Amino acid sequence: MASSVSPVQNLARVLLGAALAFAGTGHLTFARQDFQAQVPDSLPLNQDFVVLASGVVEIGMGAALIGLPRQRVTVGWIMAAFFVAVFPGNISQYLTHADAFGLDTDRKRLIRLFFQPVLVAWALWSTGAWAARKNRD
Repeated sequence: MASSVSPVQNLARVLLGAALAFAGTGHLTFARQDFQAQVPDSLPLNQDFVVLASGVVEIGMGAALIGLPRQRVTVGWIMAAFFVAVFPGNISQYLTHADAFGLDTDRKRLIRLFFQPVLVAWALWSTGAWAARKNRD
């Protein structure tokens, strides 16, 4: 059974969903080239395909976070997994010194790495996914 969430958590869930939908739209339009800087060269897929596909996923996940509140726990775990899955792209951007999104120094790119765990925590907290897991044990 899913644990209840506070109004603040619900607001945080909706804000995360809106941010993801916006970022996903960026993948498909105005920030497409910047997102390519985060695709590791070692990934055996076309960079533009990866950016477009991940953009579609982000739009879908953002919509699910907002529009499927009864499935919020499941969506929270999936979103957290997505944030973990794309983390190698952030690491790649740091290691290859790729400029994008105003991250034009190694220091800025390094600081950016510390925000990915925040996104994971945000997804799990705002959806009540972590609390639901703890209550299940």
